[in-house]
Order: sequence, then C-alpha cells, then structure tokens
Amino acid sequence: MLKMVTKHILPQKIEGLYAITPDVADTAVLVRMTRQVLAGGARLVQYRNKTAEAELRLEQAQTLLNLCREHNVPLIINDHLDLAIAVGADGIHLGQDDIPVATARHRLGPEKIIGVSCYNQMELATNAEKQGVDYVAFGAFFASSTKPNTVTAPMNLLHQSRQLLHVPVVAIGGITLPHVADLIRQGADAIASSSSLFGALDTQSAAENFSRLITQTQHSIHYPYERPHDFT
Repeated sequence: MLKMVTKHILPQKIEGLYAITPDVADTAVLVRMTRQVLAGGARLVQYRNKTAEAELRLEQAQTLLNLCREHNVPLIINDHLDLAIAVGADGIHLGQDDIPVATARHRLGPEKIIGVSCYNQMELATNAEKQGVDYVAFGAFFASSTKPNTVTAPMNLLHQSRQLLHVPVVAIGGITLPHVADLIRQGADAIASSSSLFGALDTQSAAENFSRLITQTQHSIHYPYERPHDFT
C-alpha cells in the first residue's frame, strides 16, 4: 500500500518550468526522472499518461503526488478528474473536449488548480478566464513529438495575452532551450516541456538549464503590469 501524504501545496505563482510526464509504464523509471526534474527546479508537474490502464495511472499518480509533496511542488493531473480526486492532486488540466470547467470546479473545490488548453485561440482563453480557471495554455508553438498533429500557435498570441488576460499563461509544444527566452519575453509566465526534459540524457541538467534561463529572462524584463497570479 502506498503511503498517503496529505499536506496540500499550492504555489504563490504559476510560473517557471512546468514539467509534463511522458507515457512511461515503469513507475520506478518515471519516479526517477521526475525526481531529477524536480531537483532541477520544476515549479509544477503534470501527470499525463495516455497509454496506461486505470490501475497503473492510479499507482503512478499517487506515487508522483508523494514525490511532489517532498519538493513542495503541485501535481496536476491531465484530463482525468476522477483520478485527481482519488489521489488528492492539486489540480487538473483540461482540453476543450474534456469536462466543463464548472464541473471540475464543483467537484474539486475552490482551492484546486484548474488549467485549460486554448491552443491558438484567444477567445477560448478569455472564456476560460471568465469561467474561473487558474491558468491557460497556448500551443503548440513548435513542432511537438508528443502531439504531432496539434495546431500551431503564433508567438504574438503571447503578447496579446499580456494585454488581454489576467490569469497566468503557459506556453507549450515542442519547446527547446533556445525558444525559452523569446517565449518569456513575449508574455509566457510558465514554460511547459516534456520530451526536452524527460528525453534528455541528463534530465536534471536539462531542467536546471530551463529553470535558470526562465528566471534570468523574467528578471531582465518589465511588463507594464503584473498579472494577479496569487491564489485566493
């Protein structure tokens, strides 16, 4: 039986490196890589496994939650609301074909994180903000091995988001280290990555490089206002 860790963690801000787990059947391997990503500075972790059976997802999600608690980092569950509730995760990430935001909020409660994929559509993001999400995600900004058939988002969408949105914005999709500074300068608050982290020869070093560059770029720029990231 897995040891349950009940301490609840929420970040003061949705920003920095947002690590998204790959489809890995071996839980020990997944935990080892995620531990390295956390040691490298990841500020959020999303558990995403599109190929696992329900029993394995439950095992992996609970194990990752315990690991994330050790590092005071939130664990977000991709798509599976029942799984997020079952393990007591910190939130859920929804696509446009998943359950409505209102349903997720009702079942999760007001303190949990809800993020929504908005692809390349600002209208989806503004609607999601009205529904009370905690962050929106745009992408893919570059060709993605994780989602090869996804839509492409233009970089200026991030600049528009800085002017129009008051929730944090996550950039996702095929992002490698050379892309990071431009995405942050354009308006991204967080950079989501999967294969560039978990597919690296040295996972911790890859995470450290992402985290360092994100922080350096954020400190070098000044926006006319700050989004109200803090949770209430």
